Amino acid sequence: MFRSFFLSIVLTLVWGMNWPVMKIGASELPPLWFRCFGLFIGVAILGAMLALRGRSLRPPPGALGRIVVLSIPNVMIWYSFATIAVTLLPAGRAAMLGFTMPAWSALIGVVFFRERLDARVVFGVACAVVGVLLLVAGDWRTLAGHPLGVSMMLVAAVAWAWGTHAYRRARLDMDTLVLTFWMMAVAFPVLLAASAVFEGARWRMPAGVEWWPILYNAILVLAIGNLIWFTVARTLPPTTAGLSTMLIPVVGVFSGMVLLGEVPPWRDFVALALICIAVAAALIPTPAPAGAP
Repeated sequence: MFRSFFLSIVLTLVWGMNWPVMKIGASELPPLWFRCFGLFIGVAILGAMLALRGRSLRPPPGALGRIVVLSIPNVMIWYSFATIAVTLLPAGRAAMLGFTMPAWSALIGVVFFRERLDARVVFGVACAVVGVLLLVAGDWRTLAGHPLGVSMMLVAAVAWAWGTHAYRRARLDMDTLVLTFWMMAVAFPVLLAASAVFEGARWRMPAGVEWWPILYNAILVLAIGNLIWFTVARTLPPTTAGLSTMLIPVVGVFSGMVLLGEVPPWRDFVALALICIAVAAALIPTPAPAGAP
């Protein structure tokens, strides 16, 4: 559990800071085109890591179809919809909507997979939802004025929640690094084709400082971040794994505020406390019953 906690902290910092970074990058370049650069470089990095370890890139026989099924919600929908939505919404608030994922994960688990949630997880989900609502409340008029961005971010969150359940239940005898490589690899041509259709007229090569958001996304978010996330998602139940990421949007909100020189209102600090409680509920081990071996 300590390893999952440590990995979640690293992921929190890397993915949290990414929201304002992603908004900068996707505002300079067409959003899907921006994401394609990151995916291409990220896949190359993971491929190089596998080669240095002497590992084969070949997936097990018959696994490619299941890899595609996992890639659709976890990579294709999540990254494409979130990247477009962040250009339509304030970066921190887009993060808040995206990280309603634990609530959707809990609902999906109960309705579709007949999961039973213990009281601690229910409490954690409730704290997370209230915290998100507090953070969103101050910008509700702004959010309501951008229904497309809100809708795309919520679709991305639901897709990610479903994908986490599917990933946890996948019966694939593959190393996490290999599986992460292939989920990203099969997503790249799909996003590239979508970008060609909807953004092709605006394609151009990045120039100068436009490369730093791309490299941040490629190296830290897509290569290292995805590897950490899929490792955590394999070791924790889907709802618990989702709750473990709840500090990410808080980092996104506060890093965006620091860059803009704004002072967070009181409700943001209350939301931060609630979300910290939710993360603790997800990651602190349950004490063993008295007399247990």
